Amino acid sequence: MTSTVPALGTRTAEGSALQAVLLDMDGTLVDTEGFWWDVEVEVFASLGHTLDETWRHVVVGGPMTRSAGFLIEATGADITLAELTLLLNEGFEERIGRALPLMPGAARLLAELYESEIPTALVSASHRRIIDRVLSVLGPHHFALSVAGDEVSRTKPFPDPYLLAAAGLGADPARCAVVEDTATGVAAAEAAGCRVVAVPSVAPIGPATGRTVVSSLEEVDLAFLRGLMTEMR
Repeated sequence: MTSTVPALGTRTAEGSALQAVLLDMDGTLVDTEGFWWDVEVEVFASLGHTLDETWRHVVVGGPMTRSAGFLIEATGADITLAELTLLLNEGFEERIGRALPLMPGAARLLAELYESEIPTALVSASHRRIIDRVLSVLGPHHFALSVAGDEVSRTKPFPDPYLLAAAGLGADPARCAVVEDTATGVAAAEAAGCRVVAVPSVAPIGPATGRTVVSSLEEVDLAFLRGLMTEMR
């Protein structure tokens, strides 16, 4: 876990039960879920294999070890998990070096959280080398800390990354709002006991108790997130 600015503790706006906001990265703040799939397709093509489009829903949002491991098993490619992980990270870094589009509403939401002094963390299954590249575009000042997939023994869909982020911010997970775009991420946040806003990117996510589904970050602002906490009372 890396802190990018001094921790904000449990400082909250007066009258709000919201203690912190925890944000996923790929597909939530930056429009990169398609980048990962494109890189996976290219790498496996170089190995002589064609990926089935239906596998995209299997690998989306998952940790590198799970996604890469699935693709190796599904294709029978002659490559180790470590070798494939390196190729995928290198290919992705090259892609985001050319362009890193933000999701609609992302810049506005980050600015509002920062200006309102809401403790905010970036929580991703991507590796630290990738997160640091993306942070340079998003603005590291927007986040009190960030948690990478290769910094926890169990990443999403386990709750560990979100529990670690909440603890790092001095927040009760039940008073944290999480924004996620995949079922894997939603499962992790809900297992941690957080209130979840799902903004589906590649695959649909259905509504559930304690979960709110929206079509875009443009529907999400600070008042919206505070309202999620109000519903708990």
